[in-house]
Amino acid sequence: MKSFFLISVLVFILSACGQNYTPKPTGYFRIDLPAHEYEKYSGNCPFVFEYPSFAYLLPDTGFQTEPCWFNIYFQGYKAQVHLSYKPVKGNLNELAEDARRLVYKHTIKADAIHERLFSSPKTKVYGILYEIRGNVASNLQFYLTDSSRHFIRGALYFNVKPNKDSLAPLIEHFKTDITHLIETFAWNEVSN
Repeated sequence: MKSFFLISVLVFILSACGQNYTPKPTGYFRIDLPAHEYEKYSGNCPFVFEYPSFAYLLPDTGFQTEPCWFNIYFQGYKAQVHLSYKPVKGNLNELAEDARRLVYKHTIKADAIHERLFSSPKTKVYGILYEIRGNVASNLQFYLTDSSRHFIRGALYFNVKPNKDSLAPLIEHFKTDITHLIETFAWNEVSN
């Protein structure tokens, strides 16, 4: 019986050594993303836009908030877009430079930063969408202005540790939604 056990163990050990082990990459949970459907925002602020219907808007309750500062929450995804509006009072260059500076603070951890210009003379909406690639705190940021009276800045944040691989599907999905927000953005007729 002892010899049978030793032979069995020896056969098992020799047969186990015949295969090459290949390490498997880290797996991530499957994320079900909703369809791209939109609702129109038209509140007491000097602008209108369309945002995803699965998201909801809440006023910003952080420190030093101002009127027309709010967040678009993507419920169930631990993500939000912070929107902050400022009236332009001869300080457009300062506001645009501040937005650019906040984007380029991510240079330390960013793999790349891509800029996409938006220009709609019909609605007087001009701006830049920044796509920041890598393990950064905010992968998408933008600003929009009419070049004379209005300025709004937006930034997408996740309430999780940055991981470009696991967040990539969400970032791409929200990039479509943010691009739609920008393309449907218009200044209120009353304020022009």
